[in-house]
Amino acid sequence: MAEPRTPAVPRTIAVPPEAAGQRLDAFIVTQLEGVSRSRVQLLLDQGDVSVNGAQAKASLKLRGSEQILITGEPHPAPLKATAQDIPLDVIFEDKHFAVVNKPAGMMVHAGAGETEDARNSNTLVNALLFRFKALSATGGDLRPGIVHRLDKDTSGLIVVAKNDAAHAALAELFSTRQISKTYVALVHGSVERKKGTINAPVSRDPVRRTRMTTRPADNARSAVSHYEVVRRLDTRFGKFTLVKVRIETGRTHQIRVHMASIGHPVVGDSLYGASSQLTDQVAAQAAPSRSARRNAEPQRLKLNRNFLHAAQLAFTHPITAKSLELLAPLPRELEDFLVSLEQGRTDSVNTSVT
Repeated sequence: MAEPRTPAVPRTIAVPPEAAGQRLDAFIVTQLEGVSRSRVQLLLDQGDVSVNGAQAKASLKLRGSEQILITGEPHPAPLKATAQDIPLDVIFEDKHFAVVNKPAGMMVHAGAGETEDARNSNTLVNALLFRFKALSATGGDLRPGIVHRLDKDTSGLIVVAKNDAAHAALAELFSTRQISKTYVALVHGSVERKKGTINAPVSRDPVRRTRMTTRPADNARSAVSHYEVVRRLDTRFGKFTLVKVRIETGRTHQIRVHMASIGHPVVGDSLYGASSQLTDQVAAQAAPSRSARRNAEPQRLKLNRNFLHAAQLAFTHPITAKSLELLAPLPRELEDFLVSLEQGRTDSVNTSVT
C-alpha cells in the first residue's frame, strides 16, 4: 500500500509570451529543476496541476501569459522498502546473517526509478523485512541487509546481513575474495576445453546501457571467472554445455558477459546473444522439401529465465570462525528444461552436477 502523500507547498509559474505554442507538460519540465517528464505527467494525472484555475491535460497548448498552479510535490519522497509476506527458502540463519535461495524472476530490491506503487512490490528485500524484521541499515532504506546481489533472472544463494557489524564483516570477505562463489550454467555450443579461466575486465556498454562488455575501456574493472565442463549435450535442439563457474570477482553480469565473450552465451540470456527459443533442428532438416521445411512446425523449447544458478557458497563465518559450505540444488524448472533437452538428444555425456 502506498504511503499517504505529504501536502506540498503550492507553486505558481507564470507562462511568458515566448512559451506560446508549447505543450503544458514540456513547458513545466523546463521550469522544475531535476524533475522528469514522467513525474510531471503523474502530477497532471493526479489533478495537481491547474492552468488559470482549471485542471489541464498534458497536451494543452499554451498561449502565453497563463498562470500555472502546482499543488503536488514535484520531487517524490525517497524510496523506502516495506515488509511483504512472501515465502523465503532460508538455507542458513543465525543472529548475525542469513543465506537465502532466491528464485529467478525476483528482483533483489526495487530500483530508484520505480513508481511509488511499484517500489515495495515483490522484491527480496520486501520478503526479508517481513521474515527477519531487523536488517543491516548499511545499504540504506532501499537495500536493508543486502551485501551483494544476483540478477533478477538468476536464482540461488544470496547473503543477507542482520546488523551493521555483520554487514561490514561480510563485505570485507567479499572484497578480499574470501568467499568462494560457484554457479551452474547451461551455455550454447560445445565448450572445447574441460577447464578454463576467463580474465577479462568488464565495463558498461557505451551504446547499450543495459549490457556490460569486455571490450577495452578506461573504466573497466577486473573480472576473473573459472569454468569447468560438467556435461556436454548434443541434442535435436543443438549443442550445449553444462558448466560450473567459480568467480573471483562479482561484477555486474560477470558470468553472462564472460561466457558470451568466448562464444558460449548462457541459455535464455537474449541480452547477450542467446536465442529466445530453441528449435528442433533435426525435424526441420528432415522435411522432404524446402516448402515443407517452411511449413513445418518443429518442436520448440523456451526458458523464461537465464539458465544460471548460484549453487554454492563456501567461507569462514566472520564472527564465529566456523567453516560454512552452503548448497542450493538446481531449481525444478532448470531440471525440467535439461530433461526436455535430453529427451530429444542425439548423444550426451553425463556426469554429476554437484
